[in-house]
Order: sequence, then structure tokens, then C-alpha cells
Amino acid sequence: MKTAVIYGTKHGTTKQYAEWIADELNADLFNHEAFKAKQLNAYDLIVYGGGLYAGGIIGVKLVSKNMPKNLVVFTVGLADPKETDYSEIIDKAFKKQQQEQIKVFHLRGGIDYGKLGFMHKTMMAMVKKSIVKKPVEKRSSEDTAILETYGQKLDFLDIESIKPLVEYVKNMN
Repeated sequence: MKTAVIYGTKHGTTKQYAEWIADELNADLFNHEAFKAKQLNAYDLIVYGGGLYAGGIIGVKLVSKNMPKNLVVFTVGLADPKETDYSEIIDKAFKKQQQEQIKVFHLRGGIDYGKLGFMHKTMMAMVKKSIVKKPVEKRSSEDTAILETYGQKLDFLDIESIKPLVEYVKNMN
């Protein structure tokens, strides 16, 4: 299958995963900003990766508005995918009918507070403030982790975490 890995990122963690996935699949690699919808038809399979920001997936409209015949999606966010429900984000990005045609994987990225722009720093401060207001017994492990690591540089990138996605794609052939 001729495969393209397309990614949308703000701080580079999604790009790193996209590079690893493209290498494993011997696929072409593109930033979503440099890829046009008309190019989708040149590929048998599109693997789209987007960073999670403000409850959405960066650049996902490229594939949700122009559904390729075969689509695998991966998201990259700060939260632990084993403890996070992404259904609202996926529902926002894809119609129910589209969701039945795609496979979605969630990967954990990282954050460097020192490199965040004003808007993202403000968003993270609001997240922290909302967590602090919660009673301690109602805080999730993710809430606690955000409070414990706020302001630090965190890197949860793990090349091993791409294995299920890579195996899934290889089994599509």
C-alpha cells in the first residue's frame, strides 16, 4: 500500500511520532500545512497524526472533510492515554459514520512550559486553576500529575508506543 503519514504539531512531539511511524512503514511524510487535499487520492492509506490542543486535533479537517479511502489516526497529548477518555475529541473531529471507517490510536507526548506561547501558557494556567478548585478526593491521577509537574519540561515520548499502530497498518495489507 502506498502510504502517507501526515501530521499537525505545535511543539514537535507529534512530528517525532510521525517520523518514527513513517520510517517503520516506509511511508511518505508530510506536515499537514504542506499537504493539499487533492494529494490524498495518490495514496492507498493515510495515517494522520495530530497534537491535541483546546479539545481538538490539529489540522484534522484535512482528512475529516476529505475522507481518504483508508485512514488511521493518531493523537498526541500530555495526558496518559490509558487513563483518558478521548471520545468527545473524536466526536468533534469525525462524524459517527466516519468513526466506523477509521482506527484511532492515542499516544503520549510532552510539554516544555518554557517554550509555550502566551495563549498556551494561559490555557495551562486555567487548567491548573480548575484542578486546584477540585476537592483532593475528586482529582484524577492526571489532575495530580499536572499539579506536580506544572511549569516543568516533560517528555513522555516512547517509540515503543507506536507498535500497535504499525502492526495494525502492516496487517491491513
